[in-house]
Formats: sequence, C-alpha cells, structure tokens
Amino acid sequence: MNEHKNTILAVLLSGIVLLVWQFYFGLPQMEKQREEAQRQQQQQQQAQQTPGRPTPGQSAPRPSPGATEPGPPQPGRPPAPAAAAPTPEHSRETLLASGSRITIDTPNIRGSIALKGARIDDVALVRYHETVNPNSTYIVLLSPSGSQNPFYAEFGWVSGPGKQLKLPGPDTLWRQEGTQSLRPGQPITLTYDNGEGLLFRRTIDVDDEYLFTVADEVTNRGTDPVTIYPYGLISRHGTPDTLGFFILHEGLIGVMGDEGLQEVSYGTIEDEKSMSFDVTNAWLGITDKYWAATLLPDPTAHVQARFSSGAIGTTKTYQTDYLRDAVTIAPGESAGSSSRLFAGAKEVNVVDGYDGAFNLNRFELLIDWGWFYFITKPLFMVIDFFFRWTHNFGVAILIVTVLIKIVFFPLANKSYASMAKMKTVQPQMLEIRERWKDDKVKQQQAMMELYKAEKINPVAGCLPILIQIPVFFALYKVLFVSLEMRHAPFFGWIQDLSAPDPTNIFNLFGLLPFDPTVIPIIGSILHIGVWPLIMGVTMWIQMKLNPAPPDPTQKMIFDWMPIIFTFMLANFAAGLVIYWAWNNALSVAQQAVIMKRNGAKIELWDNLKSLIPKRKT
Repeated sequence: MNEHKNTILAVLLSGIVLLVWQFYFGLPQMEKQREEAQRQQQQQQQAQQTPGRPTPGQSAPRPSPGATEPGPPQPGRPPAPAAAAPTPEHSRETLLASGSRITIDTPNIRGSIALKGARIDDVALVRYHETVNPNSTYIVLLSPSGSQNPFYAEFGWVSGPGKQLKLPGPDTLWRQEGTQSLRPGQPITLTYDNGEGLLFRRTIDVDDEYLFTVADEVTNRGTDPVTIYPYGLISRHGTPDTLGFFILHEGLIGVMGDEGLQEVSYGTIEDEKSMSFDVTNAWLGITDKYWAATLLPDPTAHVQARFSSGAIGTTKTYQTDYLRDAVTIAPGESAGSSSRLFAGAKEVNVVDGYDGAFNLNRFELLIDWGWFYFITKPLFMVIDFFFRWTHNFGVAILIVTVLIKIVFFPLANKSYASMAKMKTVQPQMLEIRERWKDDKVKQQQAMMELYKAEKINPVAGCLPILIQIPVFFALYKVLFVSLEMRHAPFFGWIQDLSAPDPTNIFNLFGLLPFDPTVIPIIGSILHIGVWPLIMGVTMWIQMKLNPAPPDPTQKMIFDWMPIIFTFMLANFAAGLVIYWAWNNALSVAQQAVIMKRNGAKIELWDNLKSLIPKRKT
C-alpha cells in the first residue's frame, strides 16, 4: 500500500536522522554531562565553605624556560613575543590577591583589573552559576596570566616597523587617578609616563551589562613626531573543553566586513597557525557555548584583524587581535583611540541591544543560531515572549506548541481527514488486494481509482510527521544554544529544560540505589525518564489511530517505532521531549475528532472501553 509505504518512509527517515543525531551528539553529551556533574559536585563542596565565590584554579604546569606569551600584532611582520610569562605556581585566587588591583563591581560582573599591565583579566558572571544550586560557584570567564587557564583582553599601542619606542606592555605599572573601583557610570583613569616624552592615559568604563569601553590617549611631550598603531587582543591559554557538536561553534569567531561570519575551531587554527583579514566594520573574539569575549573596534575603522595560535611550552595558546591604522602625533599634540570589549553571557536581548546601539556588523551572530536562523531565532523570540508572561519556559514551550498546531491546522486537518477516509475504505482496499493479488498493475490501478472516487490523498499520512521535523530541530537548537534555557526549571523534578530528564525507569526513578548509566557500553542508553515514557505512550496512541497496515512487516515497524523513539529521545533535552509529548497529545485529540466526524471507527477507544468492567443491572 502506497499510503503505508509513504508513512513508514517518513517515520524511518525521521528515525534515522534522530538515531544519527543521538549517536554523534546525544551519547557524547551524556559522557560530558557525567564528567561535568562530577566536576560540579566537587565545586559545590568547595562552595559550601565560600558560597558564591569563583572556584580557584589549580596550579598549571610550569612552562619551559624562556617561554613567552603571545604578543600584540605588529605592523607588516609576524607576531612578536611579549615579556616572559609568569611562572604559574599559584592558584587563581592567590594570583588575584598578589598585586594591586582595581575592583570591578556591576550588577552582572565581579572582578578586577591589575595596575600591572592594565589587562582586563578577572571577570566572573555573578548571575550565572556552575549548577542549578544557587550556592554553587559563579561562572568564571576571564583569568589572569599565570593561572590554570589564562583568558584576558589587552589594549595598547605598538611601534611602526624599525622603531623602538618605550610603550606600555604586560609588565608596565600604571598609576590610578581618582575613583578606586570601576562601576557603571564611574570610570577609572590610569596613566603611564614612559620617561621619553610620551604620556599615556587610559580611561576604562563599564555598563550595567557586559560591555567595557577602553579609551586610550597619548600626549607627545618630546621634540619629534611619533607614529604608533593602536591594537586590541584577546588571548586564551590552554585548549578549553568543548562539547564537540557539529551544531555548535566554540572557538574563534568574528564578522569580518564583507567577508561575513568567520567561525574557526581550535583545531583548525592550530593547523593554520594564523588567519589574517584586511577589513572595515569588523568584530572578533573567542566564544564558548554560553559565554564570550569579543573585541568591538569602531565599525568605521579599518583594521588588520587576525586569528592565530601558538604555544607556551606544551600549553597551546589562541589569540584574536586587530591592528588599526597608524596614528602620527606631532610634538605638543595628543591623539587617541577607543574600543569596546564584550565579556559576558550571550543573552539574546543584550547581544541584540549592542548590535543595534553601536551599529555593529551582525553582532547577533555571536549566538550560534545555525543554518536555519530564519526559523530558530524567531522561534526563540516567540518562546521568550510567552516566558515573560508565564515566567516558565516550559509553559511557554507548551503555548508555542499550540500555536504551531494552529498554524499547521489546515494541512494537518486535510491529512487526518484523508487518513480517516482511508480507514473507512479499508474493506474495499482489502477486497481489491485479494481480487488482483496476482496482478500488481491492475491492483495499483484499482487502488488509484478508489482514491480518486473517495478523494483520498495516499501521501497525506506522512505529512503530520514531516511538518514536525523542522520545528523539532529548530527547538532542539534553541534549547541547546540559548543561554536563557540554561538551568530553566519546569515543574517537579525538571529543574533544567536544557538537560535530559534526570529520572530513570531502570532504577525505579531513584528507588533503587544505583545508576544504570555507569554500566559499560550500554549504560548510556539505559536512561529513560518519566517524560520520555510519556512521549512514548502518546506516540503509541497516535500510531494506533492510523489505519492498520495489512502487511505484518509494516505492522511490526509501526508497533516498535514508539519504543525506538523513546530510547532515542530519552537523552535529549527535557524541554524537547516535553514539546514532543505535548505535540503528540494535541495531535491525538485533533485526529480523534476528525476521524469521528468522518465516520471512521477508532478501535483503540473500543478496546479501552472493553477493559472497563460493566456495572451489573
């Protein structure tokens, strides 16, 4: 039967896609989540002693003698090394306490800026924690050189080719003027006199979100003009742990003028060593799944932008930087340069706000909406709209599911009506099959005549499944990449819609004291929670409403499909499974009503009714 073949084909294609997705993404995610859970448990134990404070890093290996940090970009030549890297003998906390620092205090950021080097190298995001436990440690984004995982931003000036000017660098000790701490609307000012006629003044401001503004000014008190180039860089030491998913970019990122979005993984830049761009209207940085540090030079400025990689001993380093055009300062005159640094959480409204406020070149692409951007981002915006009403992303997903069903109602209505008609003419179809069982051509012709007479579309049965797939993967992307879904609770035991349902049928939902997922080889698939079971049951009911295929093989495929999907979706984000279960429930209700209106008999209801004991009269 063509109608069953089409439906089976649609279901099998969906299953194959989900199976491949689960194998390449779901199982690795489970392993990483288990490792992350162990790490978070250790951090929570530390947080019990110092709640809310960033966890100090462990001492990193000592670099080899003579190792140097990646340096600032140089005009017309390869990167030049800066001063020798500090020996990483201390924890992050010890390093932060070892020198004079200016406190950063905003509603979203806690951190500091060292007077030595004036780097922005200590940023913790106080609204976000490592786990759903509000007493767990803050997310640490930037860390100073010498800690376990240095990650910092640096701004300054470099000399022209062949010039040797005394310019501020990582070891320069700046002097602070005025304000003792950096707060929104309360900038700090740093000064440095090189003793050779150049006076450097740096003003750093921060807003109430995640944006730093760095304004540099140089006054020439000498007798000769000087030519220098302003630069900005972000450097990261050590390869960070990444999820390694095809659907998510983590690494070096930027929009380079007309060349568009550039996404370069850590592995790629290690192979390429350096990638350069001669552009205007650019931004660039390094991104994690939920957090990022990016340089935002003036969109009108011409820059020599670059991605590069190197090494300090055995520690790999990654850097994004830009070099602006030369500035010539005559004696007795001053010149300046200004840039911005985004160092924070990739909140959609915040990122979009900066994009519009500063006329940036598609800064919204810092959030990895994927190839189906035109579906993914609008879907998030709709979900976020209802979240602002309900204050629950799970409820917002349920509401959006209803809206999606309404949008596709005409198509689904025709599909279910056609399926209902097919169910009513099954006796005629069986008769045709029996009459022309030895002549497949005649059988097909008779079937097509029956479809035409009854106005049945034989391919309609696969449409309800096919129209779900784009929305399913768009929602998967939203749950996976949007920070707003991270640690977003639903009800009951679902405290994080972006993580799998934590319950498990194989230990009776926690009644038995063991974790089946630790079993070698098969452990990763032995994780089926309450919501995946609900999803499987609703899918089984929906399958039972469809016309029963006469072929035993086809019937077996339909009977096993809900079980297969239950296992495949069990390790997906709980929000996605809740969507699928709710969508199935709505489809069952819609299909049952349409079938009843078209006079189709629903054997499932009759079978359920037969199980209910009748009252004696």
